[in-house]
Amino acid sequence: MGKVVLVTGVARHLGGRFVRRIQRDPEVDRVVAVDAVTPEHHLGGADFVRADIRQPTIARLLAEHSVDTVVHMDVTGTPLGSGSRATVKETNVIGTMQLLGACQKSPTVERLVVKSSTNVYGSAPRDPAVFTETTPPKSLPSGGFAKDTVEVEGYVRGFARRRPDVAVCVLRFANILGPSADTPLAAYFSLPVLPTVLGYDPRLQFVHEDDVIDVLRIASHEPERGTLNSGTFNITGDGVLLLSQCARRLGRPTVPVLMPAISWVGSALRTVGMTDFSPEQLRLLTHGRVVATNQMRETLGYRPKFSTAEAFADFARSRGPGLLPPEALAGAVDRIAALPALGGGHPPTQSAN
Repeated sequence: MGKVVLVTGVARHLGGRFVRRIQRDPEVDRVVAVDAVTPEHHLGGADFVRADIRQPTIARLLAEHSVDTVVHMDVTGTPLGSGSRATVKETNVIGTMQLLGACQKSPTVERLVVKSSTNVYGSAPRDPAVFTETTPPKSLPSGGFAKDTVEVEGYVRGFARRRPDVAVCVLRFANILGPSADTPLAAYFSLPVLPTVLGYDPRLQFVHEDDVIDVLRIASHEPERGTLNSGTFNITGDGVLLLSQCARRLGRPTVPVLMPAISWVGSALRTVGMTDFSPEQLRLLTHGRVVATNQMRETLGYRPKFSTAEAFADFARSRGPGLLPPEALAGAVDRIAALPALGGGHPPTQSAN
């Protein structure tokens, strides 16, 4: 019999994509897709089971289907449908605890893959220039999704100690972007005008949703020769972008706001439902975050197809032109530069740029 894979969080876009993709692998015999909400998208030939991972029924599913690989994708920062932040936190933390407890008792489980986030490092003014997988955060996240991921990873480490026979892989993804991205940062970049913190221009990294699916596949199978897919890995595209560069490439104007007032702006945007401008996202848009990917390349053996800039460009194309399209803005600047100098009547000398 081939591999039996159980995937959580399949009602979300990424979960559905991964389920459809993993079924095409020849070594996979069956995929069991689990979520508390019936997905609106197609799951291919997967066996969908409507179940809440916060409930003990998840242990029965592992036993009934003789699951040997668990891919836990139901760790997220945004509610699904009409869900609340409290529901998200319960699913992230309580759901993970229940799932790990079921895995610990299951004699068939051999591999566990957990979708985590670089949010575990937080965002603080005295952060190192680059975080590695072993760098402790200067300031532990105090709430929101970032705190959830810290707690989830703590429970996963405890599980790995209790079940050393199970291969455990924790994937810390940077901000996920792409044409179908539904993350809080994608919602922020979709605003017609981007509020920013006056005096700050943070460094940001992005990982394309296609790379997310590929890395999850690598982590779900036996490692290739010369690689190891057990452990903790930062996952992101090459390079960084400044927030100001992101705004220009989107063609969206920015409105710098004083630090004391930015929280009020965030609360106003949350109230009208435009975006989840959470405190952790405010810290990211103030101090930024950059992680090293040496382990992803050298140990996991994965090289992303999209750099940070390419992932952002693909996302920007899907959102259409902003109020200040970069091409139109560049054309206006060129026309102004070509005007005769005031009073002299001689055009300015053009540079090579």
